[in-house]
Amino acid sequence: MLSHLLKYKLRVVVFATTLFCSCDLSNSQPVNLDSDKIVPAGTGYNIRMVYTDSTRVKAILQAPLYLDYSNLSLPYSEFPEGLKVTFLDEFMNENIVLADFGTLYNSTKIIDLVGNVSLTSSDGSILNTEQLYWDASNDWIFTEREFRFVGPEYNVLANRLDTNKEFTKFQTGKLTGTVAVKEETAPE
Repeated sequence: MLSHLLKYKLRVVVFATTLFCSCDLSNSQPVNLDSDKIVPAGTGYNIRMVYTDSTRVKAILQAPLYLDYSNLSLPYSEFPEGLKVTFLDEFMNENIVLADFGTLYNSTKIIDLVGNVSLTSSDGSILNTEQLYWDASNDWIFTEREFRFVGPEYNVLANRLDTNKEFTKFQTGKLTGTVAVKEETAPE
């Protein structure tokens, strides 16, 4: 029994000695621990993208920095230094969106705008919030964050918004503020 144990220990010592003696540290290379780091497929500076539909300009996006991650399984684009999007309706009226950061998810056409988001419509109405989503496929805007919407006849604060881009169909959460209502009298 002792000889079996002695042979086992001897094999372990020989294996460990061979392992340590065969390493040459003078010619070693550093190990890259960031091998899973996500790297963009492309980068653009001071970009201007024009979105058209049936030869009509629908939107113009401008950003100081554009990062293209179309090389990933869920492709997206980032605008880490902010962006400005000018939306044009059929009468060429401008609605302008500004944000500190933006992400465009290519497969869903959802744009996530974050930080000091401001939407100024052609009639002078302004919506401010910290995060706003725009569904480009359905021309739909939504947020679960608190927002303020100010115009000539209203000043509203609410905690949720779900609306079309014209703000003709919308739902909100708890709403406070003032809204001008036109009173009509019934014909006699």
